[in-house]
Amino acid sequence: MYTILGAGGPTANAITRELLQHNPHENIRLVSRRPIKTSGTNVTWKKADLLNYNEVLQATKGSLVIYMCAGLVYDKQIWQQQWPIIMQNLINAAKETQARLIFFDNVYMYGLVHGPMLETTPYNPISIKGEVRARIATQLMDEVKTGNIQATIARAADFYGTDSKNSFLDMMVLDKYAKGNSAQWIGNPEVLHNFTYIPDAGKALYLLGQDPEAGNQIWHLPTAAPLKGKDFIDLAAQIYEVKPSFSTINKFMLQLAGIFKKVVAGTVEMYYQYDQDYIFDSSKFENTFKIKPTSYSDGIKQMSETLYKKQ
Repeated sequence: MYTILGAGGPTANAITRELLQHNPHENIRLVSRRPIKTSGTNVTWKKADLLNYNEVLQATKGSLVIYMCAGLVYDKQIWQQQWPIIMQNLINAAKETQARLIFFDNVYMYGLVHGPMLETTPYNPISIKGEVRARIATQLMDEVKTGNIQATIARAADFYGTDSKNSFLDMMVLDKYAKGNSAQWIGNPEVLHNFTYIPDAGKALYLLGQDPEAGNQIWHLPTAAPLKGKDFIDLAAQIYEVKPSFSTINKFMLQLAGIFKKVVAGTVEMYYQYDQDYIFDSSKFENTFKIKPTSYSDGIKQMSETLYKKQ
């Protein structure tokens, strides 16, 4: 059985689709705090609060692979309080069930990196959320080193291709152009940035789940090479057949907006990611599994034909 914690989110949905396509007869358990619609007799839903170990254990019993894709409210204080508890619950459940744990992660722990971010890049967080991510990643891999559990960290860059608009590129560029509006870009549009396409992340997480030899290490999920923000704008405008009009949002503007919206306030400490080159390298995964990430042109075109259709 494959258990997906954080069901209903874009990454969890992508993994579910891959499992149903490639392993249609395997049991899939979707776990979340709110009910999830399921299809097929082999897909079930179970309620669990990840802060409650007994509920986590009951949700993961009988699992071959546990995918952890849940996120928390984008608030550094909540992250500080809850992530270490959740990680310990995951570790304890992996020990008890002997299931392989695959933890879907981001790159906040690296901090500001001058050059490519690699799986071997040292942790040097410059934000509270980055400190939390460094702590829980170390917490997990320390258990792996002791041989107590089998676990993998799968990291992605900022992503796009969500079905919930829970993405900077989706919400502020693609959705805007789909509606014929001007786009917005956070930070400096002349610096490099790359984005992981959610369907690619789903495929990669599926592959990691099928290969026990890929366990007990860190992987960067397949992600196309970075472009300048202005290049993303031009590409999206071309695909949506609109003028490449956009405005930029600087740090001061985020701080002002954050006074009224806590979610926006949570992005202020991460502003360095949009004001400096952000180069996420996934060559280890690409070379090992012999796959290439979807190009931005193809990914945005697919989005324009499915989720963010021109209106």
